[in-house]
Amino acid sequence: MKKIKLRTKVALSTFMIIVLVLGGAFAYTFYQLSKVKTTEISKTNEDLGIKVKDPIQKKEEESDEIINIALFGLDRRSKDEPARSDSIMILSIDKRHNKIKMSSIMRDTYVKINGHGETKINHAYAFGGPLLAIRTLNENFDLDIRDYVAVDFFNAEALIDAMGGVTIDVNEEEIGLLNKYAESVATSEKKSVPAISTPGPQTLNGLQAVAYSRIRYTDGGDFVRTERQRTVLSAMLAKLQSLKPTEIPSAVSNLLPFSETSINSIDIMKLGSKVITTKKMVLEQQRFPLDGYCRGKTIDGVWYLVADIEATVEQLHKFVYEDIKPVPKAPIF
Repeated sequence: MKKIKLRTKVALSTFMIIVLVLGGAFAYTFYQLSKVKTTEISKTNEDLGIKVKDPIQKKEEESDEIINIALFGLDRRSKDEPARSDSIMILSIDKRHNKIKMSSIMRDTYVKINGHGETKINHAYAFGGPLLAIRTLNENFDLDIRDYVAVDFFNAEALIDAMGGVTIDVNEEEIGLLNKYAESVATSEKKSVPAISTPGPQTLNGLQAVAYSRIRYTDGGDFVRTERQRTVLSAMLAKLQSLKPTEIPSAVSNLLPFSETSINSIDIMKLGSKVITTKKMVLEQQRFPLDGYCRGKTIDGVWYLVADIEATVEQLHKFVYEDIKPVPKAPIF
């Protein structure tokens, strides 16, 4: 159990971003997509928890110009055991505003889960797999997510190593914890890992990057941890965007086996073509709920993050669909 806690729970669902941003340009990529684990889920509105919208809202939101995909980072020891999604993000491909947006949902957010009452949002995946996890996002935040990508912590390290590491700006406060977590995992895996000695931008290997994304005992705690997760994912995207066209097929081949998704190969290619035909997209990120719109509360001896759901839904929708960056009301730390 101790070993598991020292692993990352970050959703490094880079497979999807690779394909969406860089895919579609090579026929070879289609062949490589057969390496992805594809899981079929129901696509009915009822099972996905997608509400029927009024005509005005439908016109604004139900468009192929903005596609939302759930990204889950799973905490599990084997492929077959139930897992909590301890990292939850919504990847929005926004062709309307020429952006890719990453919205982190705090894992301790207190929400309603169909058939299970109110509890932490990260329990939904363990209760009912990706379908219930998607339904929970849709029902609580009035979204239209139909597909997901998931990566478990067993694959996170290998995923990053497969792309040659990532460049991260490590600050002084993070060095000690990063080295501590990385060394603990390296010892349990009978590996060696170089220590980080100075702050600043530097290339982290897979083990170091997952240790960095796990850090939570600094100012900001778990709130800043989600920022580190998005930082790692952003660094991976930046590196992939810098690849030469001739390097893309090899990168795709190396990275695809580390993910599972509900999106079939043909649809992945269509999404990739949609993005690749648009000029380079800007990456933006945000965490929900915002500071000042949530508070910690202990219920029956368990700590939850209780959010102003109505305000959070409005802020999330403005960010995803209207490209309006929300503003925190006040820090809660």
